[in-house]
Amino acid sequence: MATDIATPGIEPVEASGQFSTFFVADMYFGVDVLQVQEVLRAQQMSPVPQAPDVIEGLINLRGQIVTAIDMRRQLLLPPRPGGQAPMNMVVRTADGAVSLLVDEIGDVVAMDAANCERPPENLDPTARELIRGVYKLNDRLLLILDTERAVEVDYTKAPRSRKNEVVDDEVQGPVQLRSSTKKGTKKASAKRAASTAN
Repeated sequence: MATDIATPGIEPVEASGQFSTFFVADMYFGVDVLQVQEVLRAQQMSPVPQAPDVIEGLINLRGQIVTAIDMRRQLLLPPRPGGQAPMNMVVRTADGAVSLLVDEIGDVVAMDAANCERPPENLDPTARELIRGVYKLNDRLLLILDTERAVEVDYTKAPRSRKNEVVDDEVQGPVQLRSSTKKGTKKASAKRAASTAN
């Protein structure tokens, strides 16, 4: 049965109590299992010209076009070591499915909502913006990801160079961006592209 995560200073979260986990660098994140559509190995992607840096490209999942967001770039972290392919955690958001590109997929863990705490002050500020709360484990913190914030894209930033990337003919269409003025910053939510090739 779903419960609410209610922690002082943290917006209540409807949660199942079970979290699909993943790693980005040395950070350990959790997403409520009810928000996870599927987990996939590295997929072929079509780049999106002039897209913000955090958008790696588009994935065709059995006819469903999904935007892929690199969580390392979203967290302002260094690139993955050479040869390390990202994993895809496809999550459900208000604007449709979005793939989070992460370093490694972990286990599904069950947590008691009563033990959820506010993020510690020494946590990286960029990460703090993307999480709802934390659980203290024996050897690390489990950071509960706010998926809606995690898929927000700052479209005012200059895109990275994509001149050497090859376009996948199976994926077409631009990423659609929905404007937002959250916290005074122009951001948008990554949305699915509109169509696939016939």
